[in-house]
Amino acid sequence: MVSYILAIFLLKIYLINLRVKMKKLKIGICGWGNVATGLFNTIENNNKFIKSNGNLEIEIVVIGARRDNPKCDPGAVKIERDIFDVIDHDIDVVVELIGGVDVARDLILKSINKKKHVVTANKAVLFHHGDEIFKEANSNGVKILFESSVCAGTPIIKLLTEELSANKVTKIAGMLNGTSNFILSNMEEGSDFKPTLELAQKEGYAEPDPTFDIEGMDAAHKIGILSSLAFGTPLPPDDFYIEGISKIEKIDFKYAKDMGFTIKHLAVSKLNQDKIELRAHPVLIKKDSYLANLKSVRNGIEVETDLLGTLHIAGSGAGQESTASGVISDLVNLANSNDNILELDSNRNIELVDFMSLSFQYYFYIESNITPEAVEKITSIFAKKKIALESIAHKEDSKENISHIIVITDLFLERELQYLYENILNLESVNKIRSIRIESN
Repeated sequence: MVSYILAIFLLKIYLINLRVKMKKLKIGICGWGNVATGLFNTIENNNKFIKSNGNLEIEIVVIGARRDNPKCDPGAVKIERDIFDVIDHDIDVVVELIGGVDVARDLILKSINKKKHVVTANKAVLFHHGDEIFKEANSNGVKILFESSVCAGTPIIKLLTEELSANKVTKIAGMLNGTSNFILSNMEEGSDFKPTLELAQKEGYAEPDPTFDIEGMDAAHKIGILSSLAFGTPLPPDDFYIEGISKIEKIDFKYAKDMGFTIKHLAVSKLNQDKIELRAHPVLIKKDSYLANLKSVRNGIEVETDLLGTLHIAGSGAGQESTASGVISDLVNLANSNDNILELDSNRNIELVDFMSLSFQYYFYIESNITPEAVEKITSIFAKKKIALESIAHKEDSKENISHIIVITDLFLERELQYLYENILNLESVNKIRSIRIESN
């Protein structure tokens, strides 16, 4: 009897060990910049945590690097100066971290055709060639994982593709660029745009050429990918409205605060009847809202669903450690998941809403000479288009001999904005005009 019980016990132990047998992935890293070296260091330094928590041993077999990086010594790992030679090694996964579009596309497609899985943090290549890449991956029976392509270490991809699979998603909105949020957070505290951008570059949150971040393209790429996951819009999507943060000034934060708002850069994909609303631009949002209180390089996303209501998710959106975390998460998922290959259900019949047909409330900052009739002339221009004003404030700056006229409008059609700009700027007393949309709930 004892031997029988012992046999059953040993069998159970054997089955448990069989089930949790350590997985192993052999990877090749393509690229040797900050993100790639951050991944290398994380795998080297956190290896025991990856093994114990992820049940995975990651072996870096080869690195594709056109040149050495003095900040990181790869030790005995094989180096290929031609990144395409990485594919020929005995590896399971190509980790694409070279950035850009055209070369990255070629590398990913050639890896797929060599039956290699691909993990990428490159949102631009997925935005421009996602449909093509996923079609080829499915044809070749390999996986493309891209958690770090959107918001670095914030796990929004897995949330949409796995945890919310039973839900109907109706809206995704959030701050998707850590650099922009860092700059706006510092401006909210009283800093000017230019020195804050320089600080972001110094801290490694912004590239030497920050155009993609501050002009909204990075956030646009990310919301395009999330829209494809949630609503089936194609990759690349049709053109949609994109605006950056470079025209915002710190005084806008002062007036926004007086009215209970702050300023964020928001990317939105939203079900609007039978079409999809897709846009990325600065907005005024209520200071007591969830997204308003996320500062520095934090990304924040709200996902509206039919079953669970509105979900909030936040995490670091910039930095090599955050991106490395997302890449390793993909590798663990690849090793331990038997799920089917992700196939984006892109539907080219889905139409995007015409941005000009949308209605927004607006904040206007108008700078004018101090004249008694200035406010009256400005309000008459809004009245001609039958645009109601929720509030109008007249702040005099005696030092500069100018007036700051702050207008909050009721909802009006986006297509009327250009008329307002042209006619208000044509007034002899007006020197400058800026506007920011107000995001409603």
